[in-house]
Amino acid sequence: MRLPFRRRNDARGQSLSPIAVLLTLYSVALSPVTAISFTPAPATNLDLKDLGRVALAGDFSGISLFQFEEQNERPFKTNGSQSLLARMPNGIFGPVVTTDATILTMCTFVEGNGKEDGVIIGGNFTSLQLPTHGSESPNYKESKAIALFNPNTSSIETLSGLEGQVYAVLCDRDTNSVYVGGNFVGKDSRNAIAWVGGQGWTDLPFRGFNGPVNSITKASNGHIIYGGSFTGLGNATAPTKRDGQVINLSSATISAGSSTTREGFSDPKNIVCSTSGTDGTGKTWLLQENSPGFWQATFGYGFRPTKLRLYNTHLDGAGTKTWRFTALPINGIMNMTYVDPVTNKNATCTSECPLSNNKTTKFQDFHFVNVIGMNEFRIDISDYYGSGGGLNGIELFGEDIFSYAINDFNEPTCANLEFKSSSTATGPWKVTPSHQSTAEYLTAQISAPITNTSAQVVFSPDIRESGYYSVNLYTPGCLQDDTCASRGQVHLTGHMTADPTKSDPVDKTLYQTNNFDKYDQIYYGMVDASSSSFRPQITLTPLAGQNLANITLVAQSIDFTLINSTGGLNGLFEYTPGRPVNVSDFTASAVNRLGSSFSGKSAVNALATSGDTIFVGGNFTSPSADHVVALNTKDSTNKTLDGGLNGEVKSMILDGTTLYVGGSFNSTSEKSVDGLNNVAAYDTEKNTWSPLGAGVNGNVMRVVGLTMNITGSTPEFVVSVNGDFDELNAFDKNPAVSVTGFGIWVPSQKNWVQNLDLQLESIDGVLSTSILDRSGNGSLYAGSLISSTLGVRDIAGFGDRLSDFPIKIQAPTKSSSSSSLAKRDGSVSDSSLQGVVTGIFDQENKRNLTILGGHFTATGSGSAINNLVIMDGKNNNEVSGLGDGISQDSTVMALAVHNEILFAGGNITGTVNGNEVKALVTYNLANKSFNPQPPSLTGGNGTVSSIAVRDNTDDVYVGGSFTQAGSLDCPGVCFFSTSSSQWQQAGQNLGGTVNTLLWVDENLLLAGGNLTINNIASTYLATYNPKTLVWDAYPDAGQLPGPVDVLTAGTSDNKQIWVSGTASNGSVYLMKSEKDDGSSWHSVGQTLQPGTKIRGLQVFQLNESHDKHPLIDDKAALMLTGHIVLPDFGSASGVLFDGANFRPFALTTNSGNTPGSLSAVFSEKQNFFGKDGKHLPLVFVVLIGLGISLALMLLIVVAGLILDRMRKKREGYVPAPTSMYDRGSGIQRIPPHELLEGLSKSRSGAPQM
Repeated sequence: MRLPFRRRNDARGQSLSPIAVLLTLYSVALSPVTAISFTPAPATNLDLKDLGRVALAGDFSGISLFQFEEQNERPFKTNGSQSLLARMPNGIFGPVVTTDATILTMCTFVEGNGKEDGVIIGGNFTSLQLPTHGSESPNYKESKAIALFNPNTSSIETLSGLEGQVYAVLCDRDTNSVYVGGNFVGKDSRNAIAWVGGQGWTDLPFRGFNGPVNSITKASNGHIIYGGSFTGLGNATAPTKRDGQVINLSSATISAGSSTTREGFSDPKNIVCSTSGTDGTGKTWLLQENSPGFWQATFGYGFRPTKLRLYNTHLDGAGTKTWRFTALPINGIMNMTYVDPVTNKNATCTSECPLSNNKTTKFQDFHFVNVIGMNEFRIDISDYYGSGGGLNGIELFGEDIFSYAINDFNEPTCANLEFKSSSTATGPWKVTPSHQSTAEYLTAQISAPITNTSAQVVFSPDIRESGYYSVNLYTPGCLQDDTCASRGQVHLTGHMTADPTKSDPVDKTLYQTNNFDKYDQIYYGMVDASSSSFRPQITLTPLAGQNLANITLVAQSIDFTLINSTGGLNGLFEYTPGRPVNVSDFTASAVNRLGSSFSGKSAVNALATSGDTIFVGGNFTSPSADHVVALNTKDSTNKTLDGGLNGEVKSMILDGTTLYVGGSFNSTSEKSVDGLNNVAAYDTEKNTWSPLGAGVNGNVMRVVGLTMNITGSTPEFVVSVNGDFDELNAFDKNPAVSVTGFGIWVPSQKNWVQNLDLQLESIDGVLSTSILDRSGNGSLYAGSLISSTLGVRDIAGFGDRLSDFPIKIQAPTKSSSSSSLAKRDGSVSDSSLQGVVTGIFDQENKRNLTILGGHFTATGSGSAINNLVIMDGKNNNEVSGLGDGISQDSTVMALAVHNEILFAGGNITGTVNGNEVKALVTYNLANKSFNPQPPSLTGGNGTVSSIAVRDNTDDVYVGGSFTQAGSLDCPGVCFFSTSSSQWQQAGQNLGGTVNTLLWVDENLLLAGGNLTINNIASTYLATYNPKTLVWDAYPDAGQLPGPVDVLTAGTSDNKQIWVSGTASNGSVYLMKSEKDDGSSWHSVGQTLQPGTKIRGLQVFQLNESHDKHPLIDDKAALMLTGHIVLPDFGSASGVLFDGANFRPFALTTNSGNTPGSLSAVFSEKQNFFGKDGKHLPLVFVVLIGLGISLALMLLIVVAGLILDRMRKKREGYVPAPTSMYDRGSGIQRIPPHELLEGLSKSRSGAPQM
């Protein structure tokens, strides 16, 4: 158990060591990060040169290639936790530190010599965690509210000493200090303190405020300006009546040493709740005669006592003479003060405190010199009167006003208090051990639906003095009880005063996802003392409507702290560093005077400084300005900013001469400007307000700056807007855009990113604060974001990089299902399919068409096009569809083009040329009109899942869930002859549902699904011979563990195949036929995790070889598309398999913070196994090789002869005579001896015989 932290003037905080870290960040948007490094992922080496155009289709709003190991496609967190973020070289936001709650503020600490020493981060978190990779276990480091991060060493320095939340930090180079504001306690300060380099935490001269500090800025004159919800300087104070809270000993575990064996006097519990002062059986506890001993109490909670009351025994002359108090578990002997009953003077004692044996002294009170936390104590009796020691009663008191969820920890009934602290718990609560927390607590496991009546705890404190209180809820951490995954939010309500006009009601929602213990202020203001007509109470319940199947609710305690205040302030305070604070003359400061002009209960939420001007925003009104105002600190004049705004300002950011504000307003105070819906911009030079588009449809909580590449390679400043809204309002020609509380305004384009027709990155989530371009060292961000390198919906081009298509697909409506991961029911007929499901490039007869099918809405020629679009590349990318005859609820799942006819199959219904169509529709691409339609496919689910054209014929085969084609019995597979314009049976012995078709060659068709042969044999993969019209089970198809959902060729001749499906146990399998006849199968094993859905398979060639593996050629890889869940990584929408290892290839995001997915990869040319996808038979390869060898040998011979002739000619050789006459005459002219003599002479230097 952890002891209660120290909060009052008698509790000293620890001094911290000086900052000793170096920090050099270089993470400019879309630029490489040097200090914060990200690990490059291995190159995919896909060889796309023979494929032409390649497209990635699916259900997504953003897509990225997997280029860095830190990338993932997890949705942004909605449980309140955030991260410190930097940008990877490809623009993706990556976490460098993760917290268990919100990061609200940051600043860069720079020493006076200009050396940057660190980044201070503050918020309401309790722990920090460095990113983990693979199967690494997370390493949580407890760090409450504030910390220092060094990205050079990936180290976190915890600046321990604060309890609560930090809302604002200001790093001041001139004073070598970090000014910290918020709602916290630390050292002897409350809500404001300084962290000084080389010294650690330092109390400011004024010791803080009586309310939270929301913002801090530095004026041009060097003064520090605080803004918040305070009315004066102030700190915690003791109640007027000291030691008023009774610590409950009756619920403690009592033990003793050397107790007497005398019946009725041996039980150490006798003296608990014994306050009569009368000795007797069951009232007195005695030690053994002539023996020292001890009395000990152990508690299930921590407390801080201020007074001990002891009742001595006088039974038979016995009694305690000297004793000592030891606090446990720290094992500290406590110093005490008391009034000597003999001299009536104050005295002190430590190890031998005296206890009077005067019978007229009913009890003695001993006050603790040092007020510290403990959960156990022991009283050691060292000397005694008479024959032995003992006690007749004991009471313990404190000043901390708590109400515990476990009622046994509240004040005891035997104290006979009129309004003792108490609690009432209803619901499935159970007591949980304290672990590392300060007290045991209640835990409730609640199943959906979650309502505010599922469980509740009503806290009733013992308030004896009316005044201003800080009311704080204590929440135990979730790591200690392993409930982090199921923790949610709680709702707190209550009333603090009998007259509701004197205080605001308590209405607070808090997350309980903190890793370590925390406390949150849930109320500050007037609290009435308890009376017979009114009692302050707080009710804790789960927040109703949470989207969790099960939730863990915890309840520990609520603390009421009385606050003393100087008064005289109203949300603003000016502090001059190095000077004492004159509390008697606050009006000497123009800043303080400005705050005093605000109405009561005002709050300053945001401050910004530009030159001599300070901009103040918040919830206030004044005679001259409402909610936002400016002050010139040089001449002390106020600037009204056109009278201000007509609602609260919650956040501000200043960029040059433009002040961006967000909050809850819709115009200026005088309603002179339209369109200022919750967000607006103020030009500080022109003194005019302007809208950001037409604003948003809900409150804005934060406006934060960031940078993006909009139209060039240089990042430019943009403004992110976060809050409780779900739509960017329509303006000019821009329609309303559905969002999830996040938008980005681009000042240079005067529009939202979501409206720009540019190739931009996609960003969504929550951005709470940022440090932009820290003096050239890069930008840092804080929040919970998902991002993609390309923000595009449902279709993207893939080549050297990702690119968009010249088509605008709309985001699904709020009511549309965005899940694309539902399990098939035996076919692909899911109504849950969203986005682009399939696509083809059509270049027949010199056409240049891109055809997309699925379940989506696109924009073309000013009208909406549903579920199938045709984009004409030869006609300026004109977009068209099939018209209104096809139902908007249809889903196109398969496409094929044969000659001029487009075949589109799926879950299709509608009317064409007055006739009903179902499952399949055809369209003439040449004349852009419908053909006479094939009779509808009916029975089963009435869907087509796959279309395959038989080569060198006019037969178009379709597979799916149907039993008839018109009146023709045609279960599972049927083919339409375009030459005869009629359906024909594909054999008569197949039944079931077909998910996928593949032609091995023109005489062998494969069908995968949940099938039967001859109405007897079940199989998941079948073959069809169009010559014999017979279906058979694929060889060894019994090895497949479930229906085949997708299949693809594994080799160029299509004789080896890859298949994937869902096994009977619900797992996803991936297998390959090992032999050309399919007689053996090999599974990759159970390496894909639950939640995986494979929608497509395709083999790709590689530019570089990988390690050799039996399943795949070393220059090829298998791509899986869908929603693939990999071990130690999570989900990826595209994955490459090299025969042994899976690696992410493509990651997607989706609107609504839902998972994205890829359904298919399609290309212009089908040369996935090399040029034309064909190889010569081996015999021809051998013959060609022999021919080439012979030709090379002939060339060598001819070249040798030519070289020999050239050599002879160069050396003077002439052809020898060939006629008999020449030979004879020559012999007659040269005698033999002369010839030999000549040879001898011509070899000078040769050996002589």
